[in-house]
Amino acid sequence: MSKKRASKSTPQPIRVLHFADVHIGMENYGRTDPETGLSSRVVDFLRRLDEMVAAAREQGVDLVIFAGDAFKTRSPEPTFQREFAWRVRDLAALAPVILLVGNHDLPPNAVKASSVEIYNTLDVPNVTVAQDYDLLTIETARGRVLVGTAPYPIRARLLQALPAAARSIREVDELLEQTLSDMLDGLAARADELDPDGTTPRLLTGHFTVRGARLGSERSVMLGRDVQISLGLVADPRWDYVALGHIHKYQNLTADREGAPPVVYCGSLERIDFGEEGDEKGYCRVDLARHHTTYDFVPVAARPMVTLRADCRQDGDPTRTLRQLISQHDLNEAIVRLIVQLTPETDARLNDVALRDALRRAGAFHVAGMRREIERPQRARLGTNPERFTPEELLDQYLRSRDDLSPDRRAALLDAGRAIIHGEDPEPSEG
Repeated sequence: MSKKRASKSTPQPIRVLHFADVHIGMENYGRTDPETGLSSRVVDFLRRLDEMVAAAREQGVDLVIFAGDAFKTRSPEPTFQREFAWRVRDLAALAPVILLVGNHDLPPNAVKASSVEIYNTLDVPNVTVAQDYDLLTIETARGRVLVGTAPYPIRARLLQALPAAARSIREVDELLEQTLSDMLDGLAARADELDPDGTTPRLLTGHFTVRGARLGSERSVMLGRDVQISLGLVADPRWDYVALGHIHKYQNLTADREGAPPVVYCGSLERIDFGEEGDEKGYCRVDLARHHTTYDFVPVAARPMVTLRADCRQDGDPTRTLRQLISQHDLNEAIVRLIVQLTPETDARLNDVALRDALRRAGAFHVAGMRREIERPQRARLGTNPERFTPEELLDQYLRSRDDLSPDRRAALLDAGRAIIHGEDPEPSEG
């Protein structure tokens, strides 16, 4: 799928690889991988990286933009850091790499280092960690590129620069957005100063939420209160491409805007939870040229997630019904969950062991769970003072709440109950 601003006639565009939100360390729905000792879900995320690196090696790349969030947590395990570093090394052997600092890469407090700062500390060749709002001049195999970097805006630090007078939350948000607007405008203005002829390709990379973007499951792993900015702040024609991270759903926010650069969330490389069940995962391959930029979204073989739903409230054999449902879907190597509507009676007939065996035979990678939504009979409301009811009335209310009793059976039980309440021997029941 290619998104164009103009024709592809411009020679020698800069080939850019744009990816984000790797989140190494996500272990939900996994098990220990016997070959690596890692969670099988961590292995999934690493394999998606390997798939992308292999494609870049085969097709060629001049610049790599990682738009933030390397790890699940701000203090990742050394093993996860090592695995990410190997992939960064492989990419740096192909082209210059820009590592933007996302909210998950930030340290817990200001005096600590970010999880990716070590690359700058060790001066790793061909790798630049972008932790400030800055404009970089990057020399690539096909020419120079101006790269504006906009890491995750730390709300607390931005607030320190604002007037100390008490303000409403809305006023503070407006001031924060104005501050970010000034910073982003300053980056574009500096690009104009460094490129007065307007011939050098320009790229802005940022890690934040653009208002109006379709959200994914990033909310479930969000750290701190988010800062949002308006699309107009980044859809600036002084840039040729805007490479965004933070939102896990792939989207081009300016697909229908004439004269605006592609403002693209490439999305995450792997599914995090069932909120991303239907989302395609991948990265972007960009042909960057001044006023003539095109790009493609490249899907990867992300782990499938499948939800099976069934209404078995009136089912005489819910286990058989669910087995048939399982056989009708391709569940090979998928993370699967079942959501079943039941009554207390049909729930008692459901065989969990048989269903898990059917899922295993269907090739499911992991059973995320079987959620029973059991329909309970609605209890008669007795009000706030049930003491005002006689024992006979309370018994009558209870028997009326029992949907499994026929009217004749209910009447017989009520008669027997009355007899017991009054100290009489109940008549033998025919039922």
